[in-house]
Amino acid sequence: MERTQELELHIRESHEPNSSDNTIASPKDASVTNQHKIIRRGGHRWWFMVSLYSLLTLVGQSAATLLGRFYFDNGGNSKWLATFVQSGGFPILIPFLVLFSSRSSSMPNTSHDIKTKSPSFAKLSVLYVSFGIAVSGDNLMYSYGLLYLPVSTYSLLCATQLAFNAVFSYFFNALKLTPYVLNSLVLLTISASVLGLQGNSSDPSNIPKGKYIVGFLCTIGASALYSLVLSLTQVFFDKIVKKETFVVVLKMQIYTAMVATCICVVGLFASGEWRELKGEMQLFKTGRVSYVMTLAWTAVLWQVFAVSSLGLIFEASSLFSNVISTVCLPIVPILAVILFHDKMDGMKVVAMVLAIWGFVSYVFEHYLDYSKLKAARTNTNDRSVF
Repeated sequence: MERTQELELHIRESHEPNSSDNTIASPKDASVTNQHKIIRRGGHRWWFMVSLYSLLTLVGQSAATLLGRFYFDNGGNSKWLATFVQSGGFPILIPFLVLFSSRSSSMPNTSHDIKTKSPSFAKLSVLYVSFGIAVSGDNLMYSYGLLYLPVSTYSLLCATQLAFNAVFSYFFNALKLTPYVLNSLVLLTISASVLGLQGNSSDPSNIPKGKYIVGFLCTIGASALYSLVLSLTQVFFDKIVKKETFVVVLKMQIYTAMVATCICVVGLFASGEWRELKGEMQLFKTGRVSYVMTLAWTAVLWQVFAVSSLGLIFEASSLFSNVISTVCLPIVPILAVILFHDKMDGMKVVAMVLAIWGFVSYVFEHYLDYSKLKAARTNTNDRSVF
């Protein structure tokens, strides 16, 4: 009852003209604000955009992951090139940025944008560079994981990012650790532990144990860093930019990907891997054209995934974005068994069931929060009539 009254009070206050946009909200206020944002955007347009972003996230992540494995299985061996294609496709987004920027400049400002003061160029530059460095490190760890692990194992380990996101959202985005969220954390942790104890016994590529451990640790580390970046991105949207336009999403992706790509180019030349790329293309099992197309489509699909996941953060929250990306959990391993003949033994099945159980628990908590807030808004509207 106390929680419902708190939500009703916030909903009434949000319509007052003198709301303090410049003050820093407490964790409790931030939690109510984030939850109210979901309700406020619960119209037909919101559901359409969320559905579209969710579909693109699933398609982009699943296809890009499988193409990344295809690259390594057919003779590709450059970790830095595999990292480069995860961010190097950002130029395809520039025409969309120009288009949406010109549209927004020709349209009248909304009431939300009028009161919003844009952050300084220096502040944005520091943030974009910081995010870009984090993204490049994250992509490199993912490349090592994809190289040294079967794609089914890799995909299941990536599900731990949901658990990491819950922890980071608790500290940065005022997420409440409810019993369903805690249940999800425990299940996803056990799922990752099962895969870790399993070792590489089911790996048809006979990857040495040392490399398997490196791939395991890199994938876990990348999942943690990715979740941290998602939570901080939500802080960036909510506390720094405070604008509700798709241009903000595109700028965030383009500028951070630009920084990450520059770091990858430096790494590619510093490591000496660039000297091996010509021979790698000539010896690629499915041919040169296939080599180029694999890298090109991987780059495009990762940009589709990145923009759509950022769109989900913008429309809902980093938690929701991570939940949707985790839906790939049962998709990628099954496709890996079909396309790459990964062995789906009993341990992997147990890990998958636990991870799916944790995912469902997380989604159910999101549904409960939505239902409570919707009921609170309905009660507030009914009282306002009288």
